[in-house]
Amino acid sequence: MTAPAGVASNDAVLFQIARARLGGIVQEMQSSLFRSGYSTVIRESQDASCALLTPDGRVMAQHVVLPLHIGAFPACCAAVLKAYAGDIRLGDAYVLNHTYDGGSPHAPDMAVLVPVFSGAALVGFSASMAHKSDIGGPVPGSCWSRATDVFAEGLQLPALRLERGGIAERDLERVIAANSRSPHLVLGDLRAQVGAGRLGERRLLEVVRRYGAEMLSWYSSEVLVATRRRIAGALALWPDGTASATRFIDDDGVDLGKPVKVAVRVVKSGPDLEFDFSGSDPQTRGPANIRPPLLRAACAYVVMALVGADTYVNSGLLDSFTVRSEEGSVVDSRFPAPVNTYNPTVHAVVDAAFDALTQILDVGGMADGCASRSFVLKSSGDHPVQYEILGGGAGALAGADGRSGTTVNHTNGRITPVEVVETEYPVRVLETSLVPDSGGGGRNRGGLAIRRSYRVLERSQLSLRSTRHRIPPAGADGGDPGGRGRMTLVRATGETLELPARCSGVDLDPGDGFVLDTPGGGGYGAARARDPLLVAADVEAGYVSVGAARRVYGVAVSVGADGSAVVVAPETTRLRESEVVL
Repeated sequence: MTAPAGVASNDAVLFQIARARLGGIVQEMQSSLFRSGYSTVIRESQDASCALLTPDGRVMAQHVVLPLHIGAFPACCAAVLKAYAGDIRLGDAYVLNHTYDGGSPHAPDMAVLVPVFSGAALVGFSASMAHKSDIGGPVPGSCWSRATDVFAEGLQLPALRLERGGIAERDLERVIAANSRSPHLVLGDLRAQVGAGRLGERRLLEVVRRYGAEMLSWYSSEVLVATRRRIAGALALWPDGTASATRFIDDDGVDLGKPVKVAVRVVKSGPDLEFDFSGSDPQTRGPANIRPPLLRAACAYVVMALVGADTYVNSGLLDSFTVRSEEGSVVDSRFPAPVNTYNPTVHAVVDAAFDALTQILDVGGMADGCASRSFVLKSSGDHPVQYEILGGGAGALAGADGRSGTTVNHTNGRITPVEVVETEYPVRVLETSLVPDSGGGGRNRGGLAIRRSYRVLERSQLSLRSTRHRIPPAGADGGDPGGRGRMTLVRATGETLELPARCSGVDLDPGDGFVLDTPGGGGYGAARARDPLLVAADVEAGYVSVGAARRVYGVAVSVGADGSAVVVAPETTRLRESEVVL
């Protein structure tokens, strides 16, 4: 695009000023949303993102909280532009959550877009996307594990006008509230999104008033070009090659015990990079499917991670590579295939893409991590729906152990503090801890899983969306897999029952509880190559048991009365020289 009058086409100073201003606006929007949201999903877990988009719906600024939204925002904006072509007005706000009519990952993720006008000219959109605790459907939380179409996944909203001339469309709000078990929270969060959008609108207009609409248009074009140029520069340094990788999801929630394959073939040739997922399984009956906007966003996350953390986050990323998928597959499902537990599939996409690309780059890769999970608990009383997100162990790297008790890859939701949980919901948190021996053995150890144990005080219903309870996180370069996840129902009578990774509507009586052990991270390199002193330090910290130190790592450790651990050198030498670790 031609630079505005008085601005050189290569004005690096103005470019960086604009980049900092717009990035700051997005961060301010997010701070506003996290502080004004009603639910713990927004306030504590921070399951939301904000962005500024161009008039044609391309992301020009997004402070990364949830990287997948870089693909979802343009698809949602495209739906608004199509539905309201020629009728987008100052003071409007639009809402949608439809996966197929827009680009929302699943129905609980509602997008709100506010058009920004300078005079009569549309100069952009101020947008947010945030998870809602409940929007109807058969079970609290709206993520029914046995859904076989999107109609069983709660209220579906195509692009609709939420505000007209700054005045809320109360009839639409009434419809949304009538379809929620937590209407107060859902409407409160939705209005917080509108508020964040209005804040972004004001701040963007301040930029226009100071620098002019032409400068904003110039920058929004230049930043996309700069991003593509930066990615192209990195690709030019990468070797050409082809590599493939496969990952499996435990199951789809309906056909229990039947793994679902995600397969990718990555081709790097000169300036071109292609991700081909045509070898993936057909779309599933259960809600494990994803749509192309998420598939492309997952690939963008992988590229961004390998190019470097200073990569500009905007739609230019999405233009830097190509993605192929088979329509009707688990990564490119046809309407009305269910999608509500999409995240395990996205994690499989990310892990497979990382695996294949690091093969081409011939650099130390990364073992698989815990993926992500959430559970929903709804009491029979007047308490709102309890929704929590939990991570686990990260996969080990070629040069470092995996982090423990964390989130991995594209998921950044925070764990809700015990004090908040017990204040707002009729439950008691009995334990929050790391799970010993859950990190995969390796020269570099995988990160440890999280254990979270609860007891309910009122009759409640429990649902879980998890993964890697059957198929553990893979190790890398000879490393061991991480520990599997596990959800155990504990009745007040002492009876226990292991629940599947995807389950819904499990009834709990007062005094019943459950224990969720999340997966650990895979290890990197052979376990018997780990420095014995590091193994002893792990034992002393409680990360590895004395038995696992001997069995997995071939290291004999003695623990003193004060808890200090030392390596028993002669026995360790004997163990490591033997073919089998006892």
